[in-house]
Amino acid sequence: MTVVQQGQVNTTSLTVPDVVVQIVPPQQNYVNGIATNILGLVGTATWGPVNAPTIIGDIKSYVAQFGAIMPRKYDMGTAAWVAILNGASNLRCVRVTDGTDTAATATIGTTGLTVTSKYTGSLGNGIAAILAPGTASASWRLTITLPGLVPEVFDNVAVGLTGNAVWQALATAVNNGISGLRGPSQIVVASAGASTAAPVAATAALAGGSDGASAVGATQLIGIDGTARSGMYALRATGTAIAMLADCDAASSWPGQVAYGLSEGTYMVMVTPAGDTITSAVAAKASAGIDSYAGKLLFGDWVYFNDTVNAQTRLISPQGFVAGLLSALSPAQSALNKPLAGIVATQKSNANAVYSTADLQALATGGLDIIANPCPGGSYYGERIGRNCSSNQVINGDNYPRLTNYIAYTLNAAMGLYIGRLQSPSLRNQALGTINAFLSAMWQQGMIGDVSNPTRQPFSVQLDAANNPPARVALGYMQVDVRVTYLSVVTVLLINVEGGQSVSVTVAGSTATN
Repeated sequence: MTVVQQGQVNTTSLTVPDVVVQIVPPQQNYVNGIATNILGLVGTATWGPVNAPTIIGDIKSYVAQFGAIMPRKYDMGTAAWVAILNGASNLRCVRVTDGTDTAATATIGTTGLTVTSKYTGSLGNGIAAILAPGTASASWRLTITLPGLVPEVFDNVAVGLTGNAVWQALATAVNNGISGLRGPSQIVVASAGASTAAPVAATAALAGGSDGASAVGATQLIGIDGTARSGMYALRATGTAIAMLADCDAASSWPGQVAYGLSEGTYMVMVTPAGDTITSAVAAKASAGIDSYAGKLLFGDWVYFNDTVNAQTRLISPQGFVAGLLSALSPAQSALNKPLAGIVATQKSNANAVYSTADLQALATGGLDIIANPCPGGSYYGERIGRNCSSNQVINGDNYPRLTNYIAYTLNAAMGLYIGRLQSPSLRNQALGTINAFLSAMWQQGMIGDVSNPTRQPFSVQLDAANNPPARVALGYMQVDVRVTYLSVVTVLLINVEGGQSVSVTVAGSTATN
């Protein structure tokens, strides 16, 4: 008797009398949508890996990985903070530098043990390495401390060793950990020198660490694509649905950001310079040629934010507020007219001024968005226009790029299981069923639909001979045509009111009297 997986044997050529059991996988495959809450951030920091996307879930984990929020332009921590205040909970953070960043270092003993911070940055200057006798006889204990983190203790190292072997053992413990007791240091790396002198208890404060942030600009934030990616390009293949380059207000960066957004299915949140004028912003956007749904350009009315960490009210980019809210919303939703948290004032409101209808119309026509107070829903700060950079009114809402990318990239991730299989009626039915099930779930959850025909299915999936002629099938193609109706976002509510002494009103079920 033989048990095999379906397709492992040729069932038309069996000659030996036997029982053959084929394990057939489920014929109906279901799709779970990709994550739409991943927010990519690129900026400077005082610690952490450079050009390496790092998963962050809250502000505490950010500080542990990248150091404190800094009151300076391009600070990634500031953007992360305000994004989290507005609902972001799944971040991919990429630290960038200008290339001058250095690691903090110190030496214990003249040429004994050199201890260097694991990452570059000024946070490393707070590290201390404390060498003392170990718990066991004739051993040493090395303790690595950094404020805010649990001290790392390497105890009972170099038991019975003398000379340079002691320094070598200490370096090995730091870099490789102590078997069965603790892993390697997550704060420093160590190297032994040539000293043969016996260690002496001492405390060494690391110094010389620098952030490499003073000359950071659009070039570093955009980064380089290729084998060794940096900046924005380090976010490739991380599944980021929304991304922003912290405080990057250079118009020269916008085309690159939009191109990246199109290639990765990422909604890029951009900004014009602080204190910008509407005329200048509209002209800059037109000159940049970014008429695309992949980008969202916020007008440079920057935001006053109460930075309790640095005890000051700072003027910061509006990007983090909008990007954080978008990441927390369903992809079918728009950030339009939804309250934003953490805003003390904007440059406009701080001057006791409001936007006129003409101002808002100029911004909307020019393809920009803005944070303003009041909003149509009340006296709060919120996204006032709800548009991306496209001039096509059918696709220029916040919801279009997010929902389109969600559908496209979910199907891209899910449908690969049909590659390499024989195109048969059953395979076509399976593929149809997979897509239908996914779109049906979206309809059931109120993400898509036709408001004028609420009971009619708002999508169609075609996979048959009509769109798969024999010549194409013979070449290995299997084509599926999908059409989906999105629910529209209300941007204008028009109410017609007729009133007057001569108006005659007829109410259903009753008779009006004059």
